[in-house]
Amino acid sequence: MVQKYQSPVRVYKHPFELIMAAYERRFPTCPLIPMFVDSDTVSEFKSEDGAIHVIERRCKLDIDAPRLLKKIAGVDYVYFVQKNSLNSRDRTLHIEAHNETFSNRVIIHEHCCYTVHPENEDWTCFEQSASLDIKSFFGFESTVEKIAMKHYTSNIKKGKEIIEYYLRQLEEEGITFVPRWSPPPLGPSSDTCSASKSQATSAAVLVPAAAACREGLSGDNLGSPGTASEPVVGTPDDKLDADYIKRYLGDLTPLQESCLIRLRQWLQETHKGKIPKDEHILRFLRARDFNIDKAREIMCQSLTWRKQHQVDYILDTWTPPQVLQDYYAGGWHHHDKDGRPLYVLRLGQMDTKGLVRALGEEALLRYVLSINEEGLRRCEENTKVFGRPISSWTCLVDLEGLNMRHLWRPGVKALLRIIEVVEANYPETLGRLLILRAPRVFPVLWTLVSPFIDDNTRRKFLIYAGNDYQGPGGLLDYIDKEIIPDFLSGECMCDVPEGGLVPKSLYRTAEELENEDLKLWTETIYQSASVFKGAPHEILIQIVDAASVITWDFDVCKGDIVFNIYHSKRSPQPPKKDSLGAHSITSPGGNNVQLIDKVWQLGRDYSMVESPLICKEGESVQGSHVTRWPGFYILQWKFHSMPACAATNLPRVDDVLASLQVSSHKCKVMYYTEVIGSEDFRGSMSSLESSHSGFSQLSAATTSSSQSHSSSMVSRWRFC
Repeated sequence: MVQKYQSPVRVYKHPFELIMAAYERRFPTCPLIPMFVDSDTVSEFKSEDGAIHVIERRCKLDIDAPRLLKKIAGVDYVYFVQKNSLNSRDRTLHIEAHNETFSNRVIIHEHCCYTVHPENEDWTCFEQSASLDIKSFFGFESTVEKIAMKHYTSNIKKGKEIIEYYLRQLEEEGITFVPRWSPPPLGPSSDTCSASKSQATSAAVLVPAAAACREGLSGDNLGSPGTASEPVVGTPDDKLDADYIKRYLGDLTPLQESCLIRLRQWLQETHKGKIPKDEHILRFLRARDFNIDKAREIMCQSLTWRKQHQVDYILDTWTPPQVLQDYYAGGWHHHDKDGRPLYVLRLGQMDTKGLVRALGEEALLRYVLSINEEGLRRCEENTKVFGRPISSWTCLVDLEGLNMRHLWRPGVKALLRIIEVVEANYPETLGRLLILRAPRVFPVLWTLVSPFIDDNTRRKFLIYAGNDYQGPGGLLDYIDKEIIPDFLSGECMCDVPEGGLVPKSLYRTAEELENEDLKLWTETIYQSASVFKGAPHEILIQIVDAASVITWDFDVCKGDIVFNIYHSKRSPQPPKKDSLGAHSITSPGGNNVQLIDKVWQLGRDYSMVESPLICKEGESVQGSHVTRWPGFYILQWKFHSMPACAATNLPRVDDVLASLQVSSHKCKVMYYTEVIGSEDFRGSMSSLESSHSGFSQLSAATTSSSQSHSSSMVSRWRFC
C-alpha cells in the first residue's frame, strides 16, 4: 500500500537568497545530521546567464536500522539520488529525490519546493510531498515503515534547528544579505561573468531530499527560523501554513498535519468551493485516530446531514420556544482552567417528561444542536482570547434530584437519540464531563446510556457521588473557585434556569407533536417536495430579462429522480385540485405540484432547454442556466422509472401490487432556486441564499457568452 505525505507550508522569515546561502554550507556533509555520511555530484548544469542551476547528487546515508535488518539486507549504507533545479530568476528551488538502494523493493519519491512568499517577497515558503511504497522487504515491511516514520518525524523536528544554526553562522560572519540575481549586462567582461557565476553558485544551496524515507536529508525543510509570535492570521485559500496550524489548531505531529492537509485537499477537489473549517475537519480525524478513509466517510455523512437540516445557521434562524427557555435547566457559565467554555446542566432538576410532552423530540434535539453550535462559536472566541487553540468545551452535570421519574421510557428514548446525533456530528467537541452528586439511581441510567457513547468520549467522564467533588481531585482541579456556581456551594451567581415541572396545560397531543416535528424541519430556506410515479413536481419561474441566470440547489433525499428544465412562451394554469392537467398533492413528506398540462405537447407548447439529468438517492446537485429568451421556465423533478428490460423480469402479480402501493413509488427532494441578473452572477453560491447550507458551492462559472447562450454547470457528489 502506498503511503502519501503532505507537509503544510513552512514560512522562513528570511529572503530566498539568504536561505539558499545557508543551505550551501550543508554539503558535502552536515554535522547536525550524523546519518548524512557523504554526497557526490553526478551531473551539473548552469545556464550562460547564471539564472538556472541544475545539479544531481548521489547521497550516502547511514540508516538507524537494527543490525539484523542491515545484515539480512546486505547493506551498511543506503543511497538516494537527488535532482535540484534552482531558478534564480523566478526565485524557486525544486527538489526531486528517489531511492537507488532497494528500488525494486521499496519505492520512495519526494518533491520539495522553495518559493517566495506570495504576500511578502522577503520571506521564503517551503512545501513537501512524498510517497512510500514498500512492495517487499524480506518480511520486514512493517519494520521498514516504522523506521521511515521515525526518521520522518525526528528530522522534521530537527529541521528548524539546522536552518537557524547556519543562519546564525552567516550572521556571525557578517552576512545578513545576499543580493538577488540580475541578468548580466550586454557584452560582459570576464570579471563580470565570473562574479555572476559565483553568485549563482552561492545561491545554489541544494538540500538532499530523501525525507520520504526520513533519512535525515530534509531535516532542514520544516519550521520557520523566526519566532512563532507572529503567526499567519487566517487560513490560506488553498494551503495550510505551519504557523497557522500551531496557533489555531494545536501541536500536531507531521503525520497528523499530513492527514489534515490531504483530507482538506480531497474536499476542495470534491466540492469545488467552500469547505468545512479546519477545526471541523480535525475533529473528525481525531475521532478516527487520523485514519483518513474512516474520517472522510463519517464527515461526508455529517455534511449532508448539516445541509439538509440547515444546522450551520440554526443560531441565526431559530428561536427556542419559551418552554425551553423557562424549564430547560442548562446554560453557559464562564470557562474552566484550561480556557474551555463551561456548560452547566442541572439534569436532576429538569422535567424531561414534561419537556418531551410539551415539545416533542425534534424541538429538544434542535435545542441541543443549537447548544453545540454555540459551543463551537465560543471555542473560536476563546481561541482568540487566550491565544492558544481551544477546540472543545467542558460540561458540568449536576444530578441532585435525579430519580426514577427521569427513567420515563420516551424520555430515555429521546436522550439516546440526542446522544446518537451528537456523537455522529460533533466528535471530539467534549473536552471533559464532570458529573456531580450522582445518586443511587444513576447506575441504572448509566447502564442504559453508556453503550451509545464512544469509548474516547467515555474516558473524558469524571463521576463524583455525594459531596466528594469538593475534596482533592474534585471540582477545584478543573474550575476556578471564583466561578463555582452558588448551587454547588460556590460564590458565583449562576444564571442557569432552575428547571422545575412543566405545567400539564402546555402538554400536546401525539398528533400535534407529530405535526410540530414535521414543521420544525421543513421551515427552512429549502422547500420539500414529494415526487410520485406519474406525478412529477414542478415549479414555475417567470423571466422578464433575457440572459438572466436561474440557479438551483437540491438534494435527493429518497429515490432516484430525473431533473428537467423547460421553456414556454405562455404561462401554465395555476394548480387546481379539480383540474385533470394541473393539480396539487399534499403529503406528510412535502407537497407535489404539476404545472404542465397533459394536453400540452413538447415542441409545440413548450420546449426542453437542458438535457435531462438523472440524480441518484443521496446526491446533492447545484447548477445554473443562462436564459436565452424571456417567458416562463419550468423546473421539473420526475420519478426515475426502472428500465424496461428490468421491469419485464417482474412477475405480473408483483407489478400490479407495486402499482397499488404509491408509497413505494415516491421520491423526496429538498430544493432552493433563485434568479440572478447575469451581471451579478459570479458562478458561485456566494450570491445565493442556498449558500446557507455551508458546504455546497456551484462547481464553475456560468457565462452568457457560451455558444448556445445556455449552459448548465452541475456539481454532484454522493455521500455514502
